[in-house]
Amino acid sequence: MATIEGNMLIAQSGGPSMVINQSLVGAVLTAMASPRVGRVFGARHGIAGILKEDLVDLRKESRRNLELVAATPSSALGSVRRKPTPEDCVTIFKVLHRRGVRWFFYIGGNDSAETVHIINEEARKAGAALSCFHIPKTIDNDLLENDHTPGYGSAARFVACALMGDDLDNRALGGVKIDVIMGRHAGFLTAAAALARTAADDGPHLIYLPERPFDPKRFVADVQLVVKRLGRCVVAVSEGISDAKGVAIAAKFSKEKDSHGNVQLSGSGALGDLLAEMIRVQAGIKRVRADTFGYLQRSFPGIASAVDAREARQAGIEAVKAALAGKMSSGSVAIKRLPGSRYAVRYEVVPLRKVAKNTRGMPAAFINKAGNDVTGSFLDYARPIVGPLPPKALLKGVRAS
Repeated sequence: MATIEGNMLIAQSGGPSMVINQSLVGAVLTAMASPRVGRVFGARHGIAGILKEDLVDLRKESRRNLELVAATPSSALGSVRRKPTPEDCVTIFKVLHRRGVRWFFYIGGNDSAETVHIINEEARKAGAALSCFHIPKTIDNDLLENDHTPGYGSAARFVACALMGDDLDNRALGGVKIDVIMGRHAGFLTAAAALARTAADDGPHLIYLPERPFDPKRFVADVQLVVKRLGRCVVAVSEGISDAKGVAIAAKFSKEKDSHGNVQLSGSGALGDLLAEMIRVQAGIKRVRADTFGYLQRSFPGIASAVDAREARQAGIEAVKAALAGKMSSGSVAIKRLPGSRYAVRYEVVPLRKVAKNTRGMPAAFINKAGNDVTGSFLDYARPIVGPLPPKALLKGVRAS
């Protein structure tokens, strides 16, 4: 009979998502099923909770409640944006040692992976018997080594459904509608707006991504051409669109930065207001509206992608399995898409340094030459992750005699 080798601690970090709790519960239930794992701790608000020793005993949660939590959006343990200092790491080691923690899991994006990498490096220097694993999560879909990341498919489904509804609204009242969507350096989430199209004249009619320099004059001209052709225009634009020098336009309205040095882009409608004013003044179009989706994309209930939820759960499971296997003392779980026409993925544990800190953007093959739309290759990539959208129909418009 296997003996208990140590305890486990798990925490969540960065922006919440609709399926991050699937990863949490997948990891927790897998650990609880192993006779080698003793207590299973959850830290409230990421490493901030570890530093304060604000922990919960997850073994005391019923299986039924854990499954309900898994299907609930946002971070059940609470989240944080904090980059640990060497002094923080010393404190973290003391807490983990005092609690008999042998395995540490952190769910989050690239900044969270950097946090795990820092803690792991400090653990190695200190000779601590600690396994550190990163479980991927980011609606931005910008983690290196991954085909896509848990959280993206559900947020992308929200965006596609929202744009479908916005296009129907725009059909009824006309004018120009601008939707500002999350995406600092990567346009994957904004690009998902294109999935809303089922008819030739469906919006969004224009899509602008941070991977291409944003030209205000070209933007106005693009909108004018669409309005001339259709009498209306729906635009999807990433919050991270930048000028020719690579400076995010929205950054001009914000001075707030997080502990990882990122300028705060969400939480303000300033970019949407600026773009709307451009169209009103320079294009002479009176009815112009703008919405900033902001944080709505992250924790919206009832709209999660089934594929996304399943893969998020499995990512948590795979992290614990890899840690218990002992072949690697640290790593990050990556989702790899298998070749072929039928959608399938595999999970691979990669070194933390390959995922930490840095990000990827949309491949050039996913963006049209004009830089104001996506290609069919992107739609083929995104559809199986996002899943089917609600059906819709339009009147045929046959005139009465």
